[in-house]
Amino acid sequence: MAMQHTPLLMSRILDRGATVAPNEAIVTATESGVRHQTYKQTRDRAHQLAHALREAGIKVGDRVGTFMWNGSRHLEAYHACAGMGAVLHTLNVRLGPKDLEYIIEHAQDKLIIIDADVLPLLEALRDSLPSVERVVVATEEGFEGWSTELRGAIDYEDFIAGKPTDYDWPEIDENSPLGLCYTSGTTGNPKGVEYEHRSQYLHTLTQCMTDAIALSATDTILGIVPMFHAMGWGVPWSALMLGCKQVLPHRFMDPARLLELLASEGATVSSGVPTIWQGIKGLYEADPDRYDLSKLSRLTCGGSAPPPSLIRWYWDTLGVEMIQGWGMTETSPLATLSRKIMKRSQIELEEDKQFENVAKAGLLMPGLELDIFDEEFNRLPHDGETVGEILVRGPWICSEYYHDPQPDKFHDGWLITGDVGKIDPEEYLIISDRSKDLVKSGGEWISSVDLENHIVALEGIAQACVVAQPHPKWDERPVALVVLQEDVEIGQQDILDHCATAFAKWQLPDEVLYVDSIPLTSTGKMDKKLVRADLASQNYQLPDLRKA
Repeated sequence: MAMQHTPLLMSRILDRGATVAPNEAIVTATESGVRHQTYKQTRDRAHQLAHALREAGIKVGDRVGTFMWNGSRHLEAYHACAGMGAVLHTLNVRLGPKDLEYIIEHAQDKLIIIDADVLPLLEALRDSLPSVERVVVATEEGFEGWSTELRGAIDYEDFIAGKPTDYDWPEIDENSPLGLCYTSGTTGNPKGVEYEHRSQYLHTLTQCMTDAIALSATDTILGIVPMFHAMGWGVPWSALMLGCKQVLPHRFMDPARLLELLASEGATVSSGVPTIWQGIKGLYEADPDRYDLSKLSRLTCGGSAPPPSLIRWYWDTLGVEMIQGWGMTETSPLATLSRKIMKRSQIELEEDKQFENVAKAGLLMPGLELDIFDEEFNRLPHDGETVGEILVRGPWICSEYYHDPQPDKFHDGWLITGDVGKIDPEEYLIISDRSKDLVKSGGEWISSVDLENHIVALEGIAQACVVAQPHPKWDERPVALVVLQEDVEIGQQDILDHCATAFAKWQLPDEVLYVDSIPLTSTGKMDKKLVRADLASQNYQLPDLRKA
């Protein structure tokens, strides 16, 4: 019997949450508290937005920019654009004007939906955005009296008012574009990654698997990772499909507010980067009786590898499993995940052994291929020792950049990730470093990630960043920047002695520099490019930089 060929369109799954759980809550943080609306209300408003966009001239395939925090209106834009066949282009609110101008014009966004509090960032470019015909302003508490000179500006509520609450989603090709995200932290101009309906449909189903993050309709998810970064790691799609309770922090991204939301809304799962989880850990330790996190069961952590000590703290202190993931904008982003128990053979493992696996980047997600290669693209052995360039391919992996040929980033259908690592006999991927962040000293490689994780495991250290600095004899040598916890004093030699317990003498940092903070990229990762530039120029623009 032949099966029907049904295109894998996101419109087939995005209305589902509102259908099966119409009264479930979508919660948005506000200045004075939170704002609630139901899935049914969100679904109806998304359909109204689709009608408004069509009347504004948006057709299938046109790019609609969003310049927004995580909130219900941003979720409506996800839903509306995907349903009607427009391309959702999420703009990073933390980008500088040069990059913003480039990506808006490179994408040719016809309309931008923007949160009122970030209007000034876009107004600075108002004479440099010829493609943008209209701006729709979403207003939250405290920004009701907005005004702007941006072309065609209209209030979001006025834009959708009176529109029908049912839009007949069109049948389009499953390989039609769905979303557009631009990479950050690259050299040259940002590169656009286009996501298709088919790729994100498959990514969404895979993300919800039990052996992935096991997202369920019974969950309450606090999505901390910005919806402008790699489609919020796909969480908005998955949550809309399932109908689980969603908590969206909007612009309130400080650890204190996030911790309060975790507790007050009874979050069971949350997604974020290591710097977020480090900040929340510090606040909780200072006043553990203040916060009830008894419902929290798991955290997903990506962007960069979390220190093993952090993973262990969440489990030992809160009984919360930290799920480490590896991926990038080009991989949608889910490529590998590591959980405490990922195989039946691990059930009886000692807990310490289980956590050794959690500290790895994880096992490959079903449907993808991943391997390590040498410089001539020969496959390398999976012995846990041999280090090579990580390449990946599959149905939700980027095969080319949007209107920007970059042949050196792809090989025979594989994405060259720019990460280097090894694969052990259990098929776990272990990231050694970004290729540009490895330290090559005297012809030998030193992993900055391994050094950082070891330094952070020393009690009293809040954060560590290791970068390479040029050396006349050894080519490069590692330098460590360290942020101490409040009211803690640790000498340079103490840190070096601690490193010497796990690293050879030639691998130890040449210098330990104490700083008040380490600069972060627009996606919350340590900005090693900026750190290297500041050190190389000897300007020491980092706050309170001084030698130990």
